[in-house]
Amino acid sequence: MICTVAISKKLLNPGERLLISTRQHPKALIGPVLVAVLLLAVGIFVQVRADQEWLTLTVWVLCLLGILWWSVRPFLAWLSTVHAFTDRRLITRRGIITRRGHDIPLARISDVSIEIHLLDRPFSCGSLLIADASTHGLVRLNDIPDVEATQRQLNELLHQLHTGRGGSEGV
Repeated sequence: MICTVAISKKLLNPGERLLISTRQHPKALIGPVLVAVLLLAVGIFVQVRADQEWLTLTVWVLCLLGILWWSVRPFLAWLSTVHAFTDRRLITRRGIITRRGHDIPLARISDVSIEIHLLDRPFSCGSLLIADASTHGLVRLNDIPDVEATQRQLNELLHQLHTGRGGSEGV
């Protein structure tokens, strides 16, 4: 069982068991952290070099707005996005102010595949691609930690579901 972050129990139906609960790998925050460092460096550079107070203040306000938009907002989005698999369905929830959700019954999932790019390998993460029998077609969950183990666990769960084995020992 992989549970790196708990999804709210109120999302579960009676008798439903949470098997996998995760969010994107923290690797997704490297870009926003680098942007924050760069904008802080720009602010400090201008403060040290500029003789005009209005210019320094303007640059700091722009840097703060940039940090809020390109660093804090992605962090809050990362923090509020959760992917979970129960013994019945895939649950995704995301959104800072407006929450959006997507549920796919496991019985409708036809394929689970992964993509691991070169930059994902050192972090042992990747994208989980879930094909379902609906109009949505393909659901992509990016930067899933330990994506290969998650894929194996999901394949075992789907095998049990399709072969009619009710127990989930080993899942």
